[in-house]
Amino acid sequence: MDRIRRPSPGVVNLAALVLPLGVVAILVPFRSSFANAAAALVLVATIVAVAVVGNRTAGFVATVSATLWFDLFLTRPYNRLAITHRSDIETAVSLFVVGIVVTGLAVRNRQHHEAATEESDHVGLIYSLAELAAAGTPAPQVIERARTELIELLNLRACRYESGLPGRAMTRLEHDGNVILGGGVWEVNRLGLPGPELALLVESQGRTFGHFVLKSTPGFPVSLQRRVVAVTIADQVGAALRPLLRVV
Repeated sequence: MDRIRRPSPGVVNLAALVLPLGVVAILVPFRSSFANAAAALVLVATIVAVAVVGNRTAGFVATVSATLWFDLFLTRPYNRLAITHRSDIETAVSLFVVGIVVTGLAVRNRQHHEAATEESDHVGLIYSLAELAAAGTPAPQVIERARTELIELLNLRACRYESGLPGRAMTRLEHDGNVILGGGVWEVNRLGLPGPELALLVESQGRTFGHFVLKSTPGFPVSLQRRVVAVTIADQVGAALRPLLRVV
């Protein structure tokens, strides 16, 4: 599953600070004839662009930066952090408030879009594995495809398939997506999958064929949705292995 590579948070935050200054610098030669309200709208568009590419923090930085440069270079007295006209004060305050609001909306919209895209990718992945089994693909190829997808899905350091049941002491990724460790549910959303290894059973119709051994990446959070998809992948392998291995 391909993912869009976004700039690092440091780069985005730097752009959030500098980009509004660049926009204001372009507007400075026209400040005597260009309405401040129009300039504020241009800066709001800049804030939205930063928030869409970056995150909420970047949007807030861009909002503060835009308001600061607007006050310093586009309102009288110029080149001073002071505003003498009430209309300019209102515009500056509106710029800040609108910037905060549109940042929240832009970030929320991007999160919804990414969630929808990810869900679509997961459905496509599960469907492709089912298609492999339906096409009579040899079992080792189905297992290898699932192993590769599990590594990317869960951001694993490594993954391998072993026949039979895992050892009793081995931690397992349960069928509901949870990880039970020390008698309690491990906080995978915050702490990532526990190490050094855990097992993901490959089952079908009550029969266990084997298990994937997952070597986790320490500290990498894994959402419940991704864990449930991983379990579904294992179930697809189990469904494929039953007829392919001619197990009765």
